[in-house]
Amino acid sequence: MLSEPALSHDDRLAGRSLQAPARPEHEPLLELRPLVEQIMTVERSRLPGEADLPLEREDLLMTGLTELLGVFEGRLHGPPAQAYEHIDALLAPHGLLPLLRRHGQRDALIILQGRPNPGPRSPLPNVLLLLATVFSLLFLGTLIAAGEVGMADGALASEIANNPLPNLWRGLPYAASLLLILGAHELGHYFAARRGKVAVSLPYFIPLPFPLSMFGTAGAFIQLRAPIRSRRTLLDIGASGPLLGLAFAIPIVLLGLATSPVGPVGSSGWVEGNSLLYALSKTVVFGRFLPAGDIDVTMNQLAQAGWTGLLVTAINLIPLGQLDGGHIMYALFGRRARLLYVPVLIAAVALTLFVSQAWLLWLVLLFLLGRFYAVPLEDITPLDRRRQVIGVLALVAFVVTFVPIPFALREMQVTPGMRESVSALLPVALVLMALWRKGGGLWRR
Repeated sequence: MLSEPALSHDDRLAGRSLQAPARPEHEPLLELRPLVEQIMTVERSRLPGEADLPLEREDLLMTGLTELLGVFEGRLHGPPAQAYEHIDALLAPHGLLPLLRRHGQRDALIILQGRPNPGPRSPLPNVLLLLATVFSLLFLGTLIAAGEVGMADGALASEIANNPLPNLWRGLPYAASLLLILGAHELGHYFAARRGKVAVSLPYFIPLPFPLSMFGTAGAFIQLRAPIRSRRTLLDIGASGPLLGLAFAIPIVLLGLATSPVGPVGSSGWVEGNSLLYALSKTVVFGRFLPAGDIDVTMNQLAQAGWTGLLVTAINLIPLGQLDGGHIMYALFGRRARLLYVPVLIAAVALTLFVSQAWLLWLVLLFLLGRFYAVPLEDITPLDRRRQVIGVLALVAFVVTFVPIPFALREMQVTPGMRESVSALLPVALVLMALWRKGGGLWRR
């Protein structure tokens, strides 16, 4: 889930300086002060040129349409959320956008010139990408089907593999299952954003055909086209996608495993990695953990789609920047979420160098996207208890779906199973403990 590309690495205006419009020096603040005093006891007001503005150390979410008019600091008369709603209604007719921050012991109201007004977009690119992704998934599913058929009829399997286009219907279980998981994930974001009155794009599915990808797709994303109003809305949008996608991925994994053959396997070839949830699923379905010696499950199309859905969920929940996990962490911790940037990058580098080169692409994406945060317009009101619980559930979902070794050659496996998952997740637990200690408690503001 990405924001419009008007942000720089520190959430300031990309390519623009924060300069006041050409007006008499104090005119904007004099005009606005009566409106601001309806929600705040103003203790001081400052212009963009002053050196000690709170903007210098605050992380603002702005768009390319905005210019800084000034900052009012003081004490709000009531709850921040209600105060923001009131001042936003007063400033909207003038084309002004307020941001509300806590600066030291004061509340800071930042007034920007210009309001985001994203225009309509044609759905044609979304439709074309979806159709291309459907074809890519059907093609890969057909190759998986050829492998399944090959266990009983080698000649038919060769015919399917050599002529996949007439047999695309055979890949329907894989394509439909994975599209269901990805679609639920993105629509969870979409409807949460619409409910929060945030302009958002339709889902963009990313086709990546075999052999460029072992999944037939690089996933999907939606684009936030306007700033998010509050941490509560940010949490709703960030958590709804992975949790809804997981609600479909888990039964698909269980059904796929239950219908996949189990038996002796060769000593070579690729084997899927284990997350805690996937390992538990195999234990529940088969009554024991697999692989056990030379006995393992050969995943059918449903199982492969469900396993891929779990992997996609884990990657999206990595707690950085524009990823769902980054939105959730910012909603929970505010600016302290940025403390995870360096530790998570170090962990990703370590995974890439010492565990699995499959993390290389994601390491690059984490480096590029990890410092972009969708900072809410009103960044004072904490989460309510229900959203705190949802945020914690989303973090637990990351822990149980994370796969330290997505793929491995079967002969290179040393310690498959839960132990490798737990050991790789220890840094995550240490980082969360450090945040707890630094913040004086998880929910302290």
